[in-house]
Amino acid sequence: MKACGVELKGNDAVICVMSKSMGLYDIPQVRVPRITIDNAGNSEDLRKFQFTFAKFLEDYQIDKVVIKGRALKGKFAGGAVGFKLEAAIQLVEGIDAEILSASMIKSTIAKSPVPIDFRDTGLKKFQETAFQTVFAYLESN
Repeated sequence: MKACGVELKGNDAVICVMSKSMGLYDIPQVRVPRITIDNAGNSEDLRKFQFTFAKFLEDYQIDKVVIKGRALKGKFAGGAVGFKLEAAIQLVEGIDAEILSASMIKSTIAKSPVPIDFRDTGLKKFQETAFQTVFAYLESN
């Protein structure tokens, strides 16, 4: 199974693709570490973001999208743009998308620590949360 972990930060969807087969993890090189929207208030830009994300998923033959959930209210609540991007991703035709809570990700990683140091993955530092999200999903399934 090939899954894509997503962390929504501001106008960006930070992504990490990972697959698991027979207990072995693979992190393929992808052409972009994040997909950005210029103006979330513009419906045309939102459609362009959704199309770009859908094309990315199609090109890399992603089976599952796993989005790190954010609080709806309070000090660490997600912003309005993030929720728009979340909806745009969830509504991509033919894609199975799921939201994982931060507590579920944290507890899964506590039970099954990542077997390698993040610096050895070849990913950028800003992709670490997306990496943890997809790792927690694959580890729990």
